[in-house]
Amino acid sequence: MAALLRCLVGKCYNHVNAVQVSIRSMASKTQVGFIGLGNMGNPMAKNLIKHGYPVMASDVFPESCKELQELGAQILDSPADVADKADRIITMLPSSPNVIDVYTGPNGILKKVKKGSLLIDSSTIDPAVSKEMAVAAEKLGAVFMDAPVSGGVGAATTGKLTFMVGGLEEEFNAAKELLSCMGANVVYCGQVGTGQAAKICNNMLLAIGMIGTAETMNLGIRLGLDPKLLAKILNMSSGHCWSSDTYNPVPGVMEGVPSANNYQGGFGTTLMAKDLGLAQNTATNTKTPVPLGSLAHQIYRMMCARGYASKDFSSVFQFLREEEGQ
Repeated sequence: MAALLRCLVGKCYNHVNAVQVSIRSMASKTQVGFIGLGNMGNPMAKNLIKHGYPVMASDVFPESCKELQELGAQILDSPADVADKADRIITMLPSSPNVIDVYTGPNGILKKVKKGSLLIDSSTIDPAVSKEMAVAAEKLGAVFMDAPVSGGVGAATTGKLTFMVGGLEEEFNAAKELLSCMGANVVYCGQVGTGQAAKICNNMLLAIGMIGTAETMNLGIRLGLDPKLLAKILNMSSGHCWSSDTYNPVPGVMEGVPSANNYQGGFGTTLMAKDLGLAQNTATNTKTPVPLGSLAHQIYRMMCARGYASKDFSSVFQFLREEEGQ
Protein backbone atom coordinates (compact mmCIF):
# COMPACT_ATOMS: atom_id res chain seq x y z
CA MET A 1 0.00 0.00 0.00
CA ALA A 2 2.77 2.42 0.94
CA ALA A 3 4.57 1.71 -2.35
CA LEU A 4 1.36 2.34 -4.33
CA LEU A 5 0.88 5.66 -2.61
CA ARG A 6 4.45 6.64 -3.46
CA CYS A 7 3.87 5.87 -7.14
CA LEU A 8 0.74 8.02 -7.16
CA VAL A 9 2.56 10.96 -5.61
CA GLY A 10 5.22 11.17 -8.30
CA LYS A 11 7.49 9.22 -10.60
CA CYS A 12 10.76 11.00 -10.16
CA TYR A 13 12.38 9.82 -6.93
CA ASN A 14 15.01 12.52 -6.79
CA HIS A 15 12.33 15.25 -6.55
CA VAL A 16 9.87 13.77 -4.08
CA ASN A 17 11.93 12.92 -0.99
CA ALA A 18 9.86 15.13 1.30
CA VAL A 19 6.60 13.65 0.04
CA GLN A 20 7.88 10.09 0.47
CA VAL A 21 8.87 10.78 4.06
CA SER A 22 5.33 12.01 4.71
CA ILE A 23 3.87 8.90 3.07
CA ARG A 24 6.03 6.62 5.22
CA SER A 25 4.42 8.18 8.27
CA MET A 26 0.99 7.45 6.77
CA ALA A 27 2.12 3.88 6.14
CA SER A 28 2.56 3.20 9.85
CA LYS A 29 1.79 -0.39 10.85
CA THR A 30 2.05 -1.68 7.28
CA GLN A 31 4.23 -4.73 6.68
CA VAL A 32 7.91 -4.67 7.51
CA GLY A 33 10.48 -7.03 6.03
CA PHE A 34 13.10 -8.55 8.32
CA ILE A 35 16.08 -10.56 7.06
CA GLY A 36 18.45 -12.33 9.45
CA LEU A 37 16.85 -14.11 12.42
CA GLY A 38 19.87 -15.01 14.52
CA ASN A 39 20.53 -14.29 18.20
CA MET A 40 19.87 -10.58 17.66
CA GLY A 41 17.49 -10.52 14.71
CA ASN A 42 14.99 -12.93 16.22
CA PRO A 43 14.12 -10.86 19.32
CA MET A 44 14.25 -7.64 17.30
CA ALA A 45 11.66 -8.98 14.86
CA LYS A 46 9.54 -10.20 17.77
CA ASN A 47 9.43 -6.67 19.17
CA LEU A 48 8.18 -5.34 15.85
CA ILE A 49 5.34 -7.88 16.02
CA LYS A 50 4.61 -6.87 19.63
CA HIS A 51 4.21 -3.28 18.43
CA GLY A 52 1.64 -4.33 15.86
CA TYR A 53 3.73 -4.49 12.70
CA PRO A 54 3.03 -7.37 10.30
CA VAL A 55 6.44 -8.92 9.66
CA MET A 56 7.62 -10.69 6.52
CA ALA A 57 10.85 -12.52 7.30
CA SER A 58 13.56 -14.60 5.69
CA ASP A 59 16.67 -16.37 6.91
CA VAL A 60 19.21 -18.67 5.28
CA PHE A 61 18.43 -21.21 8.03
CA PRO A 62 14.71 -22.11 7.83
CA GLU A 63 14.67 -23.46 11.39
CA SER A 64 15.41 -19.93 12.63
CA CYS A 65 12.04 -18.81 11.26
CA LYS A 66 9.79 -21.26 13.10
CA GLU A 67 9.40 -19.29 16.32
CA LEU A 68 8.60 -16.08 14.47
CA GLN A 69 6.15 -17.87 12.21
CA GLU A 70 4.27 -19.09 15.26
CA LEU A 71 3.87 -15.45 16.31
CA GLY A 72 2.23 -14.61 13.00
CA ALA A 73 5.12 -13.59 10.76
CA GLN A 74 4.98 -14.54 7.09
CA ILE A 75 8.11 -16.48 6.11
CA LEU A 76 9.46 -16.01 2.60
CA ASP A 77 12.13 -17.91 0.69
CA SER A 78 14.58 -15.14 -0.14
CA PRO A 79 15.50 -11.49 0.44
CA ALA A 80 14.22 -10.73 -3.06
CA ASP A 81 10.81 -12.14 -2.12
CA VAL A 82 10.76 -9.91 0.95
CA ALA A 83 11.61 -6.85 -1.15
CA ASP A 84 8.84 -7.75 -3.58
CA LYS A 85 6.24 -7.53 -0.81
CA ALA A 86 7.56 -4.98 1.71
CA ASP A 87 8.96 -1.51 1.16
CA ARG A 88 10.44 -1.14 4.64
CA ILE A 89 13.12 -3.76 5.29
CA ILE A 90 15.50 -4.32 8.19
CA THR A 91 18.53 -6.59 7.87
CA MET A 92 20.57 -8.05 10.73
CA LEU A 93 23.47 -10.12 9.40
CA PRO A 94 26.83 -11.42 10.67
CA SER A 95 29.35 -9.77 8.33
CA SER A 96 30.10 -7.61 5.30
CA PRO A 97 30.01 -10.53 2.81
CA ASN A 98 26.58 -11.55 4.12
CA VAL A 99 25.27 -8.02 3.65
CA ILE A 100 26.65 -7.80 0.12
CA ASP A 101 25.02 -11.11 -0.79
CA VAL A 102 21.64 -10.30 0.80
CA TYR A 103 21.46 -6.94 -0.96
CA THR A 104 23.16 -7.55 -4.32
CA GLY A 105 23.25 -11.34 -4.73
CA PRO A 106 21.17 -13.38 -7.23
CA ASN A 107 18.25 -13.50 -4.78
CA GLY A 108 19.08 -10.22 -3.11
CA ILE A 109 16.90 -7.33 -2.01
CA LEU A 110 17.97 -5.09 -4.87
CA LYS A 111 16.70 -7.59 -7.46
CA LYS A 112 13.09 -6.72 -6.61
CA VAL A 113 13.29 -3.58 -4.47
CA LYS A 114 10.50 -1.05 -4.98
CA LYS A 115 11.26 2.56 -5.78
CA GLY A 116 11.05 4.58 -2.56
CA SER A 117 11.74 1.61 -0.27
CA LEU A 118 13.51 2.22 3.02
CA LEU A 119 16.32 -0.28 3.70
CA ILE A 120 17.82 -0.31 7.19
CA ASP A 121 20.88 -2.46 7.89
CA SER A 122 21.57 -3.17 11.56
CA SER A 123 24.54 -5.45 10.91
CA THR A 124 28.00 -4.41 12.08
CA ILE A 125 30.09 -4.16 8.91
CA ASP A 126 32.79 -2.13 7.19
CA PRO A 127 31.55 1.47 6.73
CA ALA A 128 32.78 1.29 3.13
CA VAL A 129 30.36 -1.57 2.43
CA SER A 130 27.47 0.47 3.87
CA LYS A 131 28.38 3.28 1.48
CA GLU A 132 28.50 0.84 -1.46
CA MET A 133 25.05 -0.52 -0.60
CA ALA A 134 23.66 3.01 -0.30
CA VAL A 135 24.92 3.89 -3.78
CA ALA A 136 23.49 0.67 -5.25
CA ALA A 137 20.12 1.28 -3.58
CA GLU A 138 19.99 4.90 -4.70
CA LYS A 139 20.42 3.85 -8.35
CA LEU A 140 17.18 1.90 -7.99
CA GLY A 141 15.34 4.71 -6.23
CA ALA A 142 15.59 3.18 -2.73
CA VAL A 143 17.06 4.60 0.46
CA PHE A 144 19.71 2.69 2.44
CA MET A 145 20.64 3.55 6.04
CA ASP A 146 23.12 1.87 8.36
CA ALA A 147 21.84 1.39 11.91
CA PRO A 148 24.07 -0.98 13.90
CA VAL A 149 23.14 -1.72 17.50
CA SER A 150 24.65 -1.94 20.94
CA GLY A 151 23.27 -3.75 23.97
CA GLY A 152 23.49 -7.44 23.13
CA VAL A 153 20.85 -10.15 23.21
CA GLY A 154 19.44 -8.97 26.54
CA ALA A 155 18.69 -5.49 25.23
CA ALA A 156 17.38 -6.94 21.96
CA THR A 157 14.93 -9.07 23.94
CA THR A 158 13.70 -6.22 26.16
CA GLY A 159 13.61 -3.66 23.35
CA LYS A 160 16.32 -1.51 24.89
CA LEU A 161 18.96 -1.50 22.18
CA THR A 162 20.89 1.59 21.16
CA PHE A 163 20.80 2.26 17.40
CA MET A 164 23.51 4.35 15.74
CA VAL A 165 22.06 5.59 12.47
CA GLY A 166 23.79 6.85 9.35
CA GLY A 167 22.04 8.11 6.22
CA LEU A 168 19.92 10.91 4.83
CA GLU A 169 18.80 13.12 7.70
CA GLU A 170 15.38 13.64 6.13
CA GLU A 171 14.79 9.88 6.33
CA PHE A 172 15.80 9.57 9.98
CA ASN A 173 12.30 9.97 11.44
CA ALA A 174 10.95 7.24 9.16
CA ALA A 175 13.71 4.91 10.34
CA LYS A 176 13.27 5.95 13.97
CA GLU A 177 9.60 4.96 13.89
CA LEU A 178 10.63 1.32 13.39
CA LEU A 179 13.84 1.33 15.39
CA SER A 180 12.11 2.78 18.47
CA CYS A 181 10.07 -0.43 18.67
CA MET A 182 13.31 -2.31 19.24
CA GLY A 183 15.47 0.18 21.09
CA ALA A 184 15.52 2.73 23.89
CA ASN A 185 18.00 5.01 22.12
CA VAL A 186 18.02 5.89 18.41
CA VAL A 187 20.83 8.32 17.60
CA TYR A 188 21.44 10.06 14.28
CA CYS A 189 25.19 10.04 13.56
CA GLY A 190 25.44 11.64 10.11
CA GLN A 191 25.87 10.40 6.55
CA VAL A 192 25.83 6.72 5.56
CA GLY A 193 28.65 4.84 7.28
CA THR A 194 28.81 7.01 10.41
CA GLY A 195 26.55 4.59 12.28
CA GLN A 196 29.05 1.84 11.57
CA ALA A 197 31.92 4.11 12.61
CA ALA A 198 30.27 4.74 15.99
CA LYS A 199 29.60 1.03 16.49
CA ILE A 200 33.16 -0.01 15.63
CA CYS A 201 34.55 2.53 18.10
CA ASN A 202 32.14 1.34 20.80
CA ASN A 203 33.03 -2.32 20.34
CA MET A 204 36.75 -1.67 20.37
CA LEU A 205 36.34 0.04 23.74
CA LEU A 206 34.05 -2.78 24.90
CA ALA A 207 36.65 -5.42 24.07
CA ILE A 208 39.45 -3.48 25.76
CA GLY A 209 37.24 -2.93 28.83
CA MET A 210 36.23 -6.59 29.04
CA ILE A 211 39.84 -7.78 28.86
CA GLY A 212 40.81 -5.24 31.53
CA THR A 213 37.95 -6.35 33.77
CA ALA A 214 38.87 -10.02 33.32
CA GLU A 215 42.53 -9.35 34.12
CA THR A 216 41.59 -7.28 37.16
CA MET A 217 39.18 -9.86 38.55
CA ASN A 218 41.68 -12.66 37.97
CA LEU A 219 44.44 -10.75 39.75
CA GLY A 220 42.18 -9.95 42.70
CA ILE A 221 41.14 -13.59 43.03
CA ARG A 222 44.79 -14.70 43.00
CA LEU A 223 45.47 -12.16 45.74
CA GLY A 224 42.80 -13.77 47.90
CA LEU A 225 39.85 -11.46 47.32
CA ASP A 226 36.31 -12.82 47.06
CA PRO A 227 35.18 -12.10 43.47
CA LYS A 228 31.76 -10.75 44.53
CA LEU A 229 33.41 -8.41 47.04
CA LEU A 230 35.94 -7.25 44.48
CA ALA A 231 33.22 -6.58 41.93
CA LYS A 232 31.26 -4.61 44.54
CA ILE A 233 34.30 -2.47 45.32
CA LEU A 234 35.07 -1.87 41.64
CA ASN A 235 31.50 -0.83 40.99
CA MET A 236 31.56 1.85 43.69
CA SER A 237 35.02 3.06 42.70
CA SER A 238 36.77 4.72 39.76
CA GLY A 239 37.34 1.36 38.06
CA HIS A 240 33.59 0.96 37.57
CA CYS A 241 32.54 0.05 34.00
CA TRP A 242 29.85 -1.84 32.05
CA SER A 243 31.92 -5.03 32.00
CA SER A 244 32.18 -5.04 35.77
CA ASP A 245 28.70 -3.95 36.86
CA THR A 246 26.40 -5.25 34.09
CA TYR A 247 28.22 -8.10 32.33
CA ASN A 248 30.78 -9.40 34.80
CA PRO A 249 32.94 -12.14 33.24
CA VAL A 250 33.51 -14.15 36.45
CA PRO A 251 31.17 -17.11 37.02
CA GLY A 252 29.12 -16.76 40.19
CA VAL A 253 29.38 -12.98 40.48
CA MET A 254 26.15 -12.14 38.61
CA GLU A 255 23.02 -13.95 37.52
CA GLY A 256 21.51 -13.70 34.07
CA VAL A 257 24.77 -13.12 32.19
CA PRO A 258 26.75 -15.54 29.99
CA SER A 259 29.40 -16.14 32.67
CA ALA A 260 26.62 -17.68 34.79
CA ASN A 261 25.77 -20.10 31.96
CA ASN A 262 29.16 -21.44 30.86
CA TYR A 263 29.47 -18.42 28.56
CA GLN A 264 26.60 -19.54 26.34
CA GLY A 265 24.49 -16.98 24.47
CA GLY A 266 25.37 -13.31 24.43
CA PHE A 267 27.86 -11.83 21.97
CA GLY A 268 30.13 -14.45 20.44
CA THR A 269 33.92 -14.30 20.51
CA THR A 270 33.97 -14.76 16.72
CA LEU A 271 31.82 -11.66 16.26
CA MET A 272 33.99 -9.63 18.62
CA ALA A 273 37.09 -10.69 16.71
CA LYS A 274 35.35 -9.66 13.48
CA ASP A 275 34.42 -6.23 14.86
CA LEU A 276 37.95 -5.67 16.12
CA GLY A 277 39.20 -6.58 12.67
CA LEU A 278 36.96 -3.84 11.25
CA ALA A 279 38.42 -1.42 13.78
CA GLN A 280 41.94 -2.45 12.76
CA ASN A 281 41.17 -1.95 9.07
CA THR A 282 39.66 1.49 9.58
CA ALA A 283 42.51 2.48 11.90
CA THR A 284 45.04 1.47 9.25
CA ASN A 285 43.15 3.34 6.53
CA THR A 286 42.99 6.50 8.61
CA LYS A 287 46.52 6.10 10.04
CA THR A 288 45.11 6.09 13.59
CA PRO A 289 47.22 4.49 16.35
CA VAL A 290 45.19 1.92 18.31
CA PRO A 291 47.74 -0.15 20.28
CA LEU A 292 45.24 -1.50 22.84
CA GLY A 293 42.69 -2.20 20.12
CA SER A 294 45.34 -4.13 18.23
CA LEU A 295 46.23 -6.22 21.28
CA ALA A 296 42.55 -6.89 21.96
CA HIS A 297 42.16 -8.08 18.37
CA GLN A 298 45.09 -10.47 18.80
CA ILE A 299 43.66 -11.87 22.03
CA TYR A 300 40.21 -12.52 20.57
CA ARG A 301 41.68 -14.10 17.44
CA MET A 302 43.77 -16.35 19.66
CA MET A 303 40.64 -17.28 21.63
CA CYS A 304 38.88 -18.29 18.40
CA ALA A 305 41.79 -20.61 17.62
CA ARG A 306 41.69 -22.11 21.12
CA GLY A 307 38.07 -23.27 21.16
CA TYR A 308 36.30 -20.13 22.39
CA ALA A 309 34.82 -19.08 19.03
CA SER A 310 31.22 -19.92 19.92
CA LYS A 311 31.40 -18.72 23.52
CA ASP A 312 30.46 -15.23 24.69
CA PHE A 313 33.27 -12.70 24.47
CA SER A 314 33.36 -12.42 28.29
CA SER A 315 34.92 -15.90 28.25
CA VAL A 316 38.22 -14.04 27.98
CA PHE A 317 38.28 -14.49 31.79
CA GLN A 318 38.24 -18.28 31.39
CA PHE A 319 40.84 -18.00 28.64
CA LEU A 320 43.20 -16.07 30.92
CA ARG A 321 42.72 -18.59 33.72
CA GLU A 322 43.57 -21.45 31.41
CA GLU A 323 46.57 -19.61 30.06
CA GLU A 324 48.04 -19.47 33.55
CA GLY A 325 47.52 -23.21 33.97
CA GLN A 326 44.48 -23.19 36.25
